[in-house]
Amino acid sequence: MSFASSACFNEAGSIFRIEPNLIKAIALVESNLKNDSIGKNRDKKNNIKSVDYGLMQINQMHIPMLKKRGIIKDERDLLDNPCLNIKIGTEILYNHFSRCGVTWQCLGTYNAGFAMENQKKRLQYAKKYILYIPDLMK
Repeated sequence: MSFASSACFNEAGSIFRIEPNLIKAIALVESNLKNDSIGKNRDKKNNIKSVDYGLMQINQMHIPMLKKRGIIKDERDLLDNPCLNIKIGTEILYNHFSRCGVTWQCLGTYNAGFAMENQKKRLQYAKKYILYIPDLMK
């Protein structure tokens, strides 16, 4: 298994014009910087509704598009290539910012999505991400 170095966050930040420490903060909140992290999202009845992969917790909904673009062969690539996972997650964040602007609410869409009923959850996640940044800048 590969290790995600600061260079991976810096490269993704440079490509998508997003502060690398923000990207790393998202990876800390989403996976605790664990390359092989697999998150299972559950509904209120505890049924699995989707699965997230790797450092940036890329949701399974993105896999068909990533395969079609030739970026990955399967979800294993999201676990085995942390730099690729970081770039994909940063591209997703970039697309969110392009859609809704660089705001707290939009930052929170990375985890909580765009549904109106998730407004409070979006702000909670945005705050979690931002709390890590001062420590990452040391």
